[in-house]
Amino acid sequence: MSRIPPRIFTSREDLDAIEQRIVLLDDEARVRVTLDDGSVVEGTVSARPTLEVFRNGDGDEGHNARLRLDDAAQPATPHYVWVGDVRDIERLGTA
Repeated sequence: MSRIPPRIFTSREDLDAIEQRIVLLDDEARVRVTLDDGSVVEGTVSARPTLEVFRNGDGDEGHNARLRLDDAAQPATPHYVWVGDVRDIERLGTA
């Protein structure tokens, strides 16, 4: 996963939405996340993501957060997701 997010966010409304998602992503929580493009990723949260400052490809500054999910079937295979691209989070339990 690139360190350059596909989208950065600057409005208070967008940042609040990302922070609300982060609250649902406790360490060791098993979750299923649905992304804006309709794809679904499932796994265990390795560590709660944090809102960070990033620059896009044009050099503009904004915020997003990166989520690492460890795959339940193949723990050595992590999935990385941009929290700003998450549409829904379903909590499945704890690891």
